[in-house]
Amino acid sequence: MRILAVGDIIGRPGRKALRELLPQLKKEVGYDVVIVNVENAAGGFGLTKKVYEELLELGVDVMTSGNHIWDKKEIYQFIDESPNLLRPANYPEGVPGRGYGVFTKNGVKFGVINLMGKVFMDCNLENPFKTFDRIYEELSKETKIIIVDFHAEATSEKWAFGIYVDGRASFVYGTHTHVPTADEFILKKGTAYVSDVGMTGVWYSAIGMKPKEAIERFLLSLPRRFEVEDKGEIMFNGIFVEVEEESGRAKKIERIQRLI
Repeated sequence: MRILAVGDIIGRPGRKALRELLPQLKKEVGYDVVIVNVENAAGGFGLTKKVYEELLELGVDVMTSGNHIWDKKEIYQFIDESPNLLRPANYPEGVPGRGYGVFTKNGVKFGVINLMGKVFMDCNLENPFKTFDRIYEELSKETKIIIVDFHAEATSEKWAFGIYVDGRASFVYGTHTHVPTADEFILKKGTAYVSDVGMTGVWYSAIGMKPKEAIERFLLSLPRRFEVEDKGEIMFNGIFVEVEEESGRAKKIERIQRLI
């Protein structure tokens, strides 16, 4: 199975990049499955039903997220009825939505788990390592191909998690920081790993937002309302991974970065 994971897409520019590049990448790498982190897809904060449906039309198979998934209040109206939309699985019991699932593409089953780190994040989360253990026991009965979006701040936590699940997960990739890392590897036991995919949005920006307000916030230590930067070249960041279907082990990992 060939998997394309796309980093946090930022508002309209991020969606534009998907629209223009997914057909091209389909021809180039021949991906089977597209997984996109969508927590910043609608105006830079959260997800709306309209944007969700737009992404489905663009061919996105599974949508993952993180702490910003709740920023648009209408998410509560459709997240429970959207099986291919995930929120972090280690939120407390009773939170709407689902954190993992088994999906089928071209007759092949694959599992996707969405987790969020605890370092510099919400301390009320369950331990992501233990949450993975619990979910893995369930998913591994249905498929060998298990993919994890680990939405976290600290690179040390991401790396530790990657090694912890090496040989069980097929592919672990980090999201959240919006900055791509150059550490894509296949770990010793066969898990493809990268610390952060990076964002898909205007590159000359403050991680996708207009720089002016971000700079003022750093200079003055006062709150500022961020807006998506919508002018300039757009950077697409993704990771392509090829997984052996019978064993679930990764055979290839490649970082994809394009300017449009």
